[in-house]
Amino acid sequence: MGMMQEFKTFAVKGNVMDLAVGVIIGAAFGKIVDSIVQDLIMPVVSTIFGGLDFANYYIPLNGQGIQLSLIEAKKAGAVFAYGSFLTILINFVILAFIIFQMVRLVNAAKRKQPVPVPTPAVTPEDVLLLREIRDALRK
Repeated sequence: MGMMQEFKTFAVKGNVMDLAVGVIIGAAFGKIVDSIVQDLIMPVVSTIFGGLDFANYYIPLNGQGIQLSLIEAKKAGAVFAYGSFLTILINFVILAFIIFQMVRLVNAAKRKQPVPVPTPAVTPEDVLLLREIRDALRK
């Protein structure tokens, strides 16, 4: 029963819950970035490089034709699918840049918070009176 209580204490801690929320939001955010790359950026890049679906860019490694789609080429043999890799790499760069900007904003917000000035400790009057009595008794 002790281990279950320990687990409950661990699972209910704020850090674990914050992490779970962060992972869920991160997964959803990753899908948004993936859609931006697949639906907005890659069509422009594809147009620049010849109008084909950029994810279908590959180099055949066993002599099959380049006219096949990537899926058909993979069925026919080994391919070097650099288009898919570049798409995922662009996804990563965009996501990393956005996360970097978010961390920068959080750090800037932390720096802008005023540092509280410690107030000098004021000794209550009764404590001062007791100290005077103590010092008088020592003499």
